[in-house]
Formats: sequence, structure tokens, C-alpha cells
Amino acid sequence: MFCLSMASLKLFFSFLMFMVYLAAAIDTNWYDAHATFYGDMNGGETMQGACGYGDLFKQGYGLETTALSTALFNNGLTCGACFEIKCVNNPQWCYPNAGTIKVTATNFCPPNYSKPDGNWCNPPLKHFDLSMPMFVKLAQYKAGIIPVQYRRVLCSKKGGVQFHIKGNPYWTLVLMYNAGGAGDIKDVKIKGSSTGWIQMSRNWGVNWQTGTKLTGQSLSFQVTNSDGKMLEFDNVAPANWQFDQIFNGKKNF
Repeated sequence: MFCLSMASLKLFFSFLMFMVYLAAAIDTNWYDAHATFYGDMNGGETMQGACGYGDLFKQGYGLETTALSTALFNNGLTCGACFEIKCVNNPQWCYPNAGTIKVTATNFCPPNYSKPDGNWCNPPLKHFDLSMPMFVKLAQYKAGIIPVQYRRVLCSKKGGVQFHIKGNPYWTLVLMYNAGGAGDIKDVKIKGSSTGWIQMSRNWGVNWQTGTKLTGQSLSFQVTNSDGKMLEFDNVAPANWQFDQIFNGKKNF
């Protein structure tokens, strides 16, 4: 009886771990791609970039980042999404039992039409240009380029979504970062204490804008991720907010 109970318990925990494993993946299918790296082991050249982020260490992304080829970047709509990646089919360079890495999309790997081959970021190729520390978790750096498989996974972030307010009295630009869940933001609305909800438009990367004058009002936000989940952040910025300030939304997806 005891042995049967132990077997049942092990089966239950195995099932539970499997469900957790599935829950972490937005798409359980694996897709073929290639990966290279840019920058150095300290993250040189990986800061800022085409998504609009700044100091990736201060913003919570660190070195667990990647630039995406045109086919994956989706004109910046994929910024903030998270990917799980593994090195495959290359025993010469892939580390055995390296497992997987998880990275956030923070930059764009631009196409290059100036040479006939070796243009890994050209459409329609799916390609990850990883930070060097992430690349060498999977393979020897001398490999240069490796075959990989990837899938979209949920982003696990610490703390709340952050709102960096920029612009001028007649134009408000908001950079949102540290978004968990699906990670990539598809819709943003803003509300001043004297207005209703105002639809923002995406300027570039993860920067969203409005031409409505909002100075002197407390600010709230409705943020929707690509999976359709929406969170409302009430009174994120007080009425005396100033441009170039960063405010903590205090909750996350």
C-alpha cells in the first residue's frame, strides 16, 4: 500500500511539473533558426538599440537579451517578448547537455543586402543575434553561428511594469519596460485625472505617444500584451510629475 502511494505521489508531481512546463510556454512547438552573437562578455554594444530601451542592467534585462532578424522583429512589435533557445544538430560546437537559455528581445538585427551570402538577418530567415554571454552558454564562441531551435515563452520579471515619461508639454512619449507575461505590448491607453481614456499610438519599439496635453494631471495607464491580457495601472504618476521621470506600476502581467 505504501509503495503504491509513493508511486501515485511521484506520478502526481510529474504531472504537476509537466503542467508548469507547459504553462511557461506560449507556444509548445519548437522552430528552426540560427544564432550568432554581438558585443562582448560585458554586454558592450547590446545596450539601447532599436526597441528603445536604455541601460539594460538598470531596466532589469541584464545580458539575457537578443536582437531579432526582420522575420521575427515584426517592425518592433516583438520588442519585450521572451524566447527559449537551444543549440541543436551541431555536435562540433554545441555544448553537450547545455540545456536552454531564455532571453528577451531588446534589439533589431538589420538585413544586409551588400553581399551574396552570410546575411543571416535578411528576410525570410529567422535569426537571433544573442549577447555574447548567452551565446557561450550554448556553444563555443569560435563557432560564430549555430543552428538553434526556439519557442516563445512567458517573461518572468521582478517588480512592476515601469513607465518612463518623456516628451514636452504638447507631446507625451512613454517608454514601458520590465513587462512580464507575453512581454510584447500591443496596445496602450493613457488617462489624465481630467480626461477619459486616450488611445496612444506606437512611435517606435516600446515607445508610445499621445499629442494630448497632460501636464499637471495624475496619469493612469491601460496596457495590453500581445496575448490580449490587459492590466490597468491607476494613478501611476502624481499630478506633479515631470518629464524624464520613471514611475513604478507596482504590478505586472
